[in-house]
Amino acid sequence: MALSQSLQQKLLQKLSPQQIQLMKLLQVPTANLEERIKEELEENPALEQSDEASDEFDENRDDFEGEDEYDTEGSEDEYDKIDISDYVHEGDDDIADYRLRDDNYPELDDKQVMPFKVETTLHDTLADQLGMLKLDERSSKIAEQIVGSIDDDGYLRRETASIQDDLAFRQNIDATEDEIEGLIRLIQQFDPAGVAARDLQECLLLQLERRRSVGGIAVEGAIEILTRYFDEFTKKHYDKIQRGLNIDDDQLKEIIQQIIKLSPKPGGNIGEINKAESYVLPDFFIYNNGGKLELTLNSKNAPDLRISEGYRDMLKDYDKGTKKDKRQRDAVLFIKQKIDAAKWFIDAIKQRQETLMMTMSTIMEYQQEFFLTGDETTMRPMILKDIAERTGLDISTVSRVANSKFVQTEFGTYRLKFFFSESLSTESGEEVSTREVKKILSNLVEAEHKRKPLSDERLTELLQEKGYNIARRTVAKYREQLNIPVARLRKEI
Repeated sequence: MALSQSLQQKLLQKLSPQQIQLMKLLQVPTANLEERIKEELEENPALEQSDEASDEFDENRDDFEGEDEYDTEGSEDEYDKIDISDYVHEGDDDIADYRLRDDNYPELDDKQVMPFKVETTLHDTLADQLGMLKLDERSSKIAEQIVGSIDDDGYLRRETASIQDDLAFRQNIDATEDEIEGLIRLIQQFDPAGVAARDLQECLLLQLERRRSVGGIAVEGAIEILTRYFDEFTKKHYDKIQRGLNIDDDQLKEIIQQIIKLSPKPGGNIGEINKAESYVLPDFFIYNNGGKLELTLNSKNAPDLRISEGYRDMLKDYDKGTKKDKRQRDAVLFIKQKIDAAKWFIDAIKQRQETLMMTMSTIMEYQQEFFLTGDETTMRPMILKDIAERTGLDISTVSRVANSKFVQTEFGTYRLKFFFSESLSTESGEEVSTREVKKILSNLVEAEHKRKPLSDERLTELLQEKGYNIARRTVAKYREQLNIPVARLRKEI
């Protein structure tokens, strides 16, 4: 059997470590950037951050030319001039014994105060109320298991049989279903009203029971509707309810008002944890200065990072020394590695700022009319490719910026992807943004007579009368995207 050798040449695209680092940093929102920088500062003692807060970054400032905030004190990086070949021997396969923990790394400022939110969760509230009951040890453990099974919305969605199994396997308690159900009914008397319900119907009825003594006929009617006609109520088949209860429009309206005051998530307002996504920290700010738009970058995106003078000095000192033993060689390689990593990170942060400003500036120019007026109907059709072509960036890079960044304007705060939309042709052949069509559709629904809401067919006709070539199925799709229910569910009494 003959063996043959061949030589092939292939072109492969491989991202450098710096490019990978930049891609990851682009995805980090401003709210989390500070934490990411802290992690890098802790991992790399050759990287330092100035105590002085950086100024507001804007597109009119020449941040990246000449001697900028990232300069390492010299027109060229002095540590790059140092010849470390004396420390590295060809064929030396020994792995440097780096110390990964620096005992001399300065501690974080003791005076720095880290604020945190102190909250009482729903389970804390229920546990406090449970503690006020005079239960024996067995009942107390069963009740604690029930409370622990209640979700953050206040519902007990775990089956009684499953709770029974949990008690048997985890706490060696052989509880009966009747025993568990009795304690569930007891916990359902806790605040907030409606807690420990198994479904929405039970949740609303538990709340109405608390109002029974003071609510009068309207509350009694609401209880009857939710008990006998819950399915019809959810589907807004009010005519069937009226016939079944023999009530007029005014009586039905009064009863419905009692129901809509109830909370579908009784635990939702207690102990809601303040997660990063529960608030928005804008990455950009756009101001209208006498008809001229001004774009600034959130100052948190422009940290004052630099390479540690101590590490540069150590590298210089080692270069001046005459002794070139293994210990010195390892130290030099470690220092050089950390300085290079610090420089890479600084460059990545710098490129992140440039990419963010370039992308947002182009979006601002493209959608200038919207940023001046706030009118969604003035938005132009815009896709990722449009911005990528204008900036010279890759589409994937533009996508990373658009999906994770926010801009604050005088009309509100928007995610960047809000400004991207497909096009739709009018009767005259002009291309308009689908965002414009959705806004007009939303306005039509808001202005409709709530007792006779507009059907999808009628909405299609109205849009076509305004010159938009649009099909009924497209109107239905846009309506669903806007979270607008069908006409029957929008009907009011």
